[in-house]
Amino acid sequence: MAATKAATKTAAKAAPRSGTKSRAKAGSKTARKTQRAAARPADAIKLLKDDHREVKAWFKEYEKLEDDAEKKELADRICLALTVHTQIEEEIFYPAARDGIDDDDLLDEAEVEHASAKQLIAEIQAMSPDQPLYDAKVTVLGEYVNHHVEEEEKEMFPESRDSDLDLKALGVQLAERKAQLMAEAGR
Repeated sequence: MAATKAATKTAAKAAPRSGTKSRAKAGSKTARKTQRAAARPADAIKLLKDDHREVKAWFKEYEKLEDDAEKKELADRICLALTVHTQIEEEIFYPAARDGIDDDDLLDEAEVEHASAKQLIAEIQAMSPDQPLYDAKVTVLGEYVNHHVEEEEKEMFPESRDSDLDLKALGVQLAERKAQLMAEAGR
């Protein structure tokens, strides 16, 4: 009987399927994976690193753009993502890190870097791409972000991972707050 089941499985695998049915199954499988991933939020560091990678990719994409409307759209997306990211770090991650790691100087520097980025974000949002210095400000914002990300990922995150911080619980809090802020922004 086991041989019959094995033969049936092999035959089923070898049998051609209609493309629509296969795609539907693949689509539902992808949807299930996405739902499972949403049910298991990443730890705080993974969530923050994912944000870093996403914004870095957008800055690279921005460099290639020539159309002002596309530049404005992408710069607005970058500014919103950075605004939300800095807010969840300042409200949730940094206070926890202050309690969990012994490196106030690093956290102080991170907050000062956030203030500089917020200033540039405000300037970019008040401008249009056809104005002088618009591209330069987006470029400098990208440079600030790269520097900030490097310090977080090479210093703050390893110290946080080595601490007693509950990074899973922080990840849940960060994800919930991020979703709330994005919803408030209409995204």
